[in-house]
Amino acid sequence: MKASNLTPLKFADASRSVRHVFIRDLILESYIGVYNHEKDNSQKIRVNVDLSVVENTQKLDDNINNVVCYEKIATAIETIVKSGHVHLVETLAENIAEMNLQDPRISCVRVRVEKLEAIKNTTSVGIEIERYR
Repeated sequence: MKASNLTPLKFADASRSVRHVFIRDLILESYIGVYNHEKDNSQKIRVNVDLSVVENTQKLDDNINNVVCYEKIATAIETIVKSGHVHLVETLAENIAEMNLQDPRISCVRVRVEKLEAIKNTTSVGIEIERYR
């Protein structure tokens, strides 16, 4: 298995009561790019998201409603990507970060968006951003 090219971060932190929720290597078809050929054809992108989630005093009670649900986040990312053409990977990353920070439990989000077919002889090109509440 190929080693990850993501920079390891300490998102989980017991001293600050922070939980780490993440999505790795979400592959989607996207209409993204500034060039005409990118406007006419979809291309594969890879999205990675890391979230710092502030734990509250509420018990988990093994109830999905008491946690930040990665399935809901993945679905929301897919909705953003499917919402229409975007010129810049930076714009897409900002939109994903903004969506996640709407949840008051999320104090920090790191988003990486990679275009997998944009530049010949590369595995990927893209952007990584980090935003705090």
